[in-house]
Amino acid sequence: MTFFTSDLHFGHANIIKHCNRPFSSVEEMDETLITNWNARVKDSDNVYILGDLMFRNTIPPDDYLKRLKGKKHLIVGNHDSSWMKNADLGKYFISVDNMLYIATGKEQCVLCHYPMLAWLHEHKSFMVFGHIHNNTDQTFWPYIEQSDVMFNAGVDVNHFFPVTFDEMVENNREFKKLISERRKG
Repeated sequence: MTFFTSDLHFGHANIIKHCNRPFSSVEEMDETLITNWNARVKDSDNVYILGDLMFRNTIPPDDYLKRLKGKKHLIVGNHDSSWMKNADLGKYFISVDNMLYIATGKEQCVLCHYPMLAWLHEHKSFMVFGHIHNNTDQTFWPYIEQSDVMFNAGVDVNHFFPVTFDEMVENNREFKKLISERRKG
């Protein structure tokens, strides 16, 4: 099975307030994210992490990584460089890339931490991204909101779980509907 996730921000206390996450502490957030991950992912599953796995963490990266099941593939995000220096990447990741093109059965996907408005094979593939969390205030949001081929893998949109492609599609549709309803009234 193949899963997608992004922007977990293990160890980052400020992300709780910044994204209005439902956790009282960074320890609660970290433990919930690990529990949720391992409840879904088996060791034989592929997990594509679209960046920002950790940030400002005081716990060593290996202490998180050794607890996460699955064959992990990292798409590097803007907050990954600091913890990556302190981890044995080859021990925990099948691949580490800035951008990756994959086929997961019937779906062809371009994976990048940042949402792109144009990409290779855009007429026959999906754009899977992270970075924006649940932020809809940016000028590019209307493009994402109207798109049927761009999907946010971030935990803030996907109920703090790694998700399959179909689950990600549904969660993104629900999120867009919620944002639209809030705007109306």
